[in-house]
Amino acid sequence: MKILQLLLLALLLCCYLSGSQANRVYIHPFHLFAAENVSCETMHSQTSKPLSTLPVAPLDMEVLTPDSRDLSKVDTQKQNITERTAVLAQLLNSLGLRMYQALSSKQQSTNTLLSPVNAYGSLVTFYLGASKRTASSFQLLLGLSSDTDQEDCVSLVDGHKVLKTLQSINSLVDDGPKDEITNQEAEQLVNSFVDNTSGGKVNSIFNELNPSSDLLFLTSFYFQGNWRTAFQPERTSMQEFHVDESTTVMAPLMTHTGQYHFMNDKVRRCTVVKLSLSKRSYMLIVLPHEKASLLDIESRLRTDVMSDWYQNLQEGLLELTLPKFSMSSITDMHDLLTNMDPEIEAKLLGSQAEFNQLSNTKPFTINKAFNKVMFEMSEEGAEPQDKIQEAGVPLKLSINRPFFFSVIEGDSNAILMLGKITNPTL
Repeated sequence: MKILQLLLLALLLCCYLSGSQANRVYIHPFHLFAAENVSCETMHSQTSKPLSTLPVAPLDMEVLTPDSRDLSKVDTQKQNITERTAVLAQLLNSLGLRMYQALSSKQQSTNTLLSPVNAYGSLVTFYLGASKRTASSFQLLLGLSSDTDQEDCVSLVDGHKVLKTLQSINSLVDDGPKDEITNQEAEQLVNSFVDNTSGGKVNSIFNELNPSSDLLFLTSFYFQGNWRTAFQPERTSMQEFHVDESTTVMAPLMTHTGQYHFMNDKVRRCTVVKLSLSKRSYMLIVLPHEKASLLDIESRLRTDVMSDWYQNLQEGLLELTLPKFSMSSITDMHDLLTNMDPEIEAKLLGSQAEFNQLSNTKPFTINKAFNKVMFEMSEEGAEPQDKIQEAGVPLKLSINRPFFFSVIEGDSNAILMLGKITNPTL
């Protein structure tokens, strides 16, 4: 039995919303991430050094424990938002929304959750092991292709430079998600390993493993957030949530009265409200108007639409009622790419994909590629509820029907999560 044992680097985060770009000289994304002395290489050239497939060594489960360090005490240097970060942000935004739309369209009546940065990072990791022809297809999807390549020639970006940029964005997050990427051999061993290294949050994710599998790939992305200002627990109560025109469920809805940034988009027929989470991150909730279609709003999501919403928010007094919810999802990257375009899946992970930077075994297959995403919120906040009565009569906004949301890191404007809630009791 031969299986490639890999330990893939942790990676995170994307960017969202274009920041101020005034007077900025345009630089093509390829040139920001290109390797040094890059040249157009023929796609048929082979790696000069043969690769070997490593046998799987036994794992000592007693040492496979989560990082026990107090990350709040780790002196992580915060990095400035650079040109490279801003450009990668735009690429992540565009692809992340395409991925979410493909996923949500297949899950019209169920809750949906995706970390576009996690998915993007997975694709960059696969890119590092791809042959030149497959790498060219990855660069095209990732928005990193050179605009000067010939038909049978590819100029490659430095994938490690892309990962470093992702990690620099990750360093900006206060108390946000942590990413773990691991893969191993037999079913029980793999699932025990994943359970151990995820602190028990991810278990039994791989089923019916084939002994001839070449590569199993898993990322876990866990976000546990607090509202910047706490909701009022005494005002949380069971209320009606209208799943659709004929279905109503009782769910815990929490309430807070205070100053919020929000807008009423009459063109797209929705209300948008911003909720602060920590010092840097926040959530945008998009609630369709009554009789408006959430699917229709999602299908038109673009980076310029998200930016337009953000730029037109106005501050006002709201009595906001919101479902109390936590959720998780497992996304199969094979299925996700197939939903986007079967030809994309075939070229990147399927029958046409080649990974000669990982192994000289042919065919070498990425058998399973999963992204596990977990999201938890409650009434609790980083700051207590202000006891001073807000002046004026608040506008009441009840999020009591299906809605879309995104979680954003404010300094880099990075999208951490995209999701929808159709039924908070599921």
